Formats: sequence, C-alpha cells, structure tokens
Amino acid sequence: MPGQPVHTEKLSSVIFTGGRFWYLQAAFDETYGVVDTSAGYTGGSSANPAPVNYSGSGHLEAVKIVYHPDRVSFKELLDVYFRNIDPADSGGQFKERGKQFRTVIFWTEESQKLESLQYLDKLGRSGRFEKPVVTELEKAGAFYDAGKKEQHYSILNPALFKTNYARSGRENLMKGESTMNDQAKKYSKPGKQELKKKLDSEQYHVTQENGTEPAFKNTYWNNHEEGIYVDVVTGEPLFSSKDKYDSGTGWPSFIIPLVPGNVISETDTSYGMIRTEVRSRFGDSHLGHLFNDGPRPTGLRYCINSASLRFIPVKDLQQEGYGEFEKYFK
Repeated sequence: MPGQPVHTEKLSSVIFTGGRFWYLQAAFDETYGVVDTSAGYTGGSSANPAPVNYSGSGHLEAVKIVYHPDRVSFKELLDVYFRNIDPADSGGQFKERGKQFRTVIFWTEESQKLESLQYLDKLGRSGRFEKPVVTELEKAGAFYDAGKKEQHYSILNPALFKTNYARSGRENLMKGESTMNDQAKKYSKPGKQELKKKLDSEQYHVTQENGTEPAFKNTYWNNHEEGIYVDVVTGEPLFSSKDKYDSGTGWPSFIIPLVPGNVISETDTSYGMIRTEVRSRFGDSHLGHLFNDGPRPTGLRYCINSASLRFIPVKDLQQEGYGEFEKYFK
C-alpha cells in the first residue's frame, strides 16, 4: 500500500564492465529499481587511476549499479546487461578494443555469484553465439569514480551520445538507441504560448518558474490510488505509487523514480540555501527537491509538487500509452 513502500533493510550493488562505460550506464539509467549508477574504473592494481592511462594497471571501464532489491531483481539487471554487450567477444566490445573493454561481472554478494554462474551457463548452451561466451565473473574490489564529466553522458550530452553510439559498432543494439530518440520526440516540450494554454496558472508557475505550491493544499499529497505519475508538461513517466509514502510534509514524496534517467538533479542555491533540485529530463520542468531524510533503504525523499505531475491510474495505463508499466502492479 502507498505510504509503506519499503520492505528490504538495505540496498545492493554490482559492477558491470563491457565497452565504454557511457553505453552501459545509459541502459541502467532507464531501469526501474536502480537507485544510482556511477561510471568509473575497477579491476586494476593502482588506486585512483588517471583517465588517460587507467588500463596500464589493469583497470577496466565499469559501471557501478546501486539497486533496490524489492524493486528490481538481480536477474532483471543481468537481462539489461546482456542486452547491451556481446558476451562472446574476448578482445573488447564492438569498436572498442582492448582488455580494458572486456565483459566482467564483479559481484558483491554470493547470491549474485550463483545467479551469474547459472545465467552464463544457460547463455553458453543457448546456441545464440558462434563463439564461446567469455564474460568473466569476479568478486568486486575497489571502484574509482571517473569524475563528473563522464557521468550520465546520454542524459547530459544527448546529441554527442547519439553520434558516438551510432559510430560505436553497436548495430545490433540500435533498438535501444532508437528508443531514446523516440522518447525525446514523444516527450518533447511545447512552446511557451502552447504551455500557457495547456497549464493552469499554478502548474505554469511551478514547472516553468520554479515555484512551490502550498503544503497539504495540493492534488496528490494524500492520493493512495495505484498508478504512475508523469510530467504534466510532457507526459514522461517519473514516479510510481509503489514508491510513494507519507512524509508528513504535505507534498507527494517518493523513495525512488520510476525511470531514474527522467529525473535530473541540479544544485539549487535560491533563498540562501544549498539544496538539490529535481527536474524532468525532456521537459526540463521544475519538479521539487531531493532530500536525504527518507526511509530505508534508499534514505531518499523526492519531495515533488503535485502541480508538476499528472496521475494515471493502473486501469488507464494501457489506453494512455503506458502499458509497459502494468507489470509493476501485478
């Protein structure tokens, strides 16, 4: 029931490698249940490797995934991983050649190790690949963040990411790249005059002028119906009722986004405070703020204005074009 969304006591993590970290991170930034992703380096002998020569000490480009086990299973993460790599390539990935680009699953829990072994065995016997599956399995060690400019490249540099992806040799994976393009078109932001016609005065003030609606006097703070919340401007999916809880603040509060990549964090220094603002990816709508005082296991509270949202009940998901999210309510 909304209001009591958390069951597990802790988050889990795993590290995946396989080609440039930009491409793997982009896939997991779209995955429900993923709390955080970081592009970086792992597997080598040196501490804090420099980006220009990280491979010299045996490091690989990697993506660390922090996830909520009650929202996404490790098996589902493996599905995402193997849809975005070639597990039979021992010399790198696609046009990225070298040992630093080989595929490795760095597990952090014994259960991950066992599931990965079973998955790899099944994949190897599937007959899908002409060559043997060579994805390695190792216990996770130190992970080194690659720095801010390398993070979430598909979100922060969409045009360049699109160009690089198209040139990366991932022809068989173009379905994923095409999906991102389709989303950008589907959820495009209307012009200013059209927005003024589409939105009421409060919705416009909140989403376009970074406003804040009154606590306890807004549409969804006490809504307990099952469904999803989308950007009122573009319709891009943002949050699920499964992750909504009563924070006592008078605004809708969530522990995790429905599509992590659609909720962008920025530093907000207004009113003499330093806060983390959250905005929508395609509409650039002001949504609210992110705080670190939420319930376990994420510890996060996405405090969102109702005026930034449109609620779609479960029964209407299919007809409204959001049928892909029905599975989360079964």
